[in-house]
Amino acid sequence: MKKLIFGLIVLAMVLSMTVVGFAADKPKIGVLIYKYDDTYISTVRNAIDKYGADVLDITMQDGKGDQATQNDQVDVFLAKGVDALVVNMVDAAAAQGVVDKAKDADIPVVFFNREPAADVLKSYEKAVFIGTNAADAGIMQGELIAKIWGDGSVYDLNKDGVIQYLMFQGEPDNPEAIARTEYSVSKAKELGLDMELANEIIVCNWDTACAQSSMEALINKGANVELVIANNDGMAEGVINALVADGNNTGEEDAQVIPVVGVDATDAAIELITKGKMAATVKQDGDAMGKAIVDIVLNVATGKAPLDGTEYEFDDSGVAVRIPYAPFDIESVEK
Repeated sequence: MKKLIFGLIVLAMVLSMTVVGFAADKPKIGVLIYKYDDTYISTVRNAIDKYGADVLDITMQDGKGDQATQNDQVDVFLAKGVDALVVNMVDAAAAQGVVDKAKDADIPVVFFNREPAADVLKSYEKAVFIGTNAADAGIMQGELIAKIWGDGSVYDLNKDGVIQYLMFQGEPDNPEAIARTEYSVSKAKELGLDMELANEIIVCNWDTACAQSSMEALINKGANVELVIANNDGMAEGVINALVADGNNTGEEDAQVIPVVGVDATDAAIELITKGKMAATVKQDGDAMGKAIVDIVLNVATGKAPLDGTEYEFDDSGVAVRIPYAPFDIESVEK
């Protein structure tokens, strides 16, 4: 009996050391997020945790929207000897500094969502980008606007044949925001709509509260608005809160509706579409983004080629993987 007990103890110790050994073998990944409270980025964070839990030793840091803070976090991760960095830049224009630090440390770096310039990525053979094609979201918004507007009989409040619209932009110098702003309108015009900006572009840095207060101010001024385009669903939600408070977009059958179109297809946006308060959005697949990040960073952290054993492909740049967008409206909910 004593021998049996002793044998079981030894077996337990061996198994314990084996488990510890496997845990220690997980590549150490430092993940830097531009801002935790961004709704879409939260879906990507959750996906990274979900898909990476069993294969990666992940530590995340919140940049809180401050590039200097994020730069310090890069230094800390490199000092701790991570096997790879995953970076959602606060300011994509500052990416060269991150690349240079990773290169000096000979550590792979995977950027996502906020795209550095191609020449920055190409300055280091161990740098890649995972994201979307920025123009596509705007193009799909324009197509959705044309679909929603139809002949204009429902939403053309002043019956002038022109769409008086508002544009809520993410950041003034963010390439993704700029592309969404430009292509949503140009595509709608290409499809035959007469678009007129009812107010100067409203920059709200992706923020719901900013969009709500800005929309409330415009409503109080009596602005003539027939359509709202937002670079993301967070700002779209803020706009809708203001509209509902003014008696519009309540989801009731006789309520006046001002179509609001966003980007991301967040849970909140899908609920607003279901309730008839929001017209449409463009799905940016955070779960697919998170899975791609895990698959690719696992490769580079273990010395493999970024796309080894995956179904992903680089675009024409040779350094970027694109996760496709998809239009999303009430028909998408009903499928």
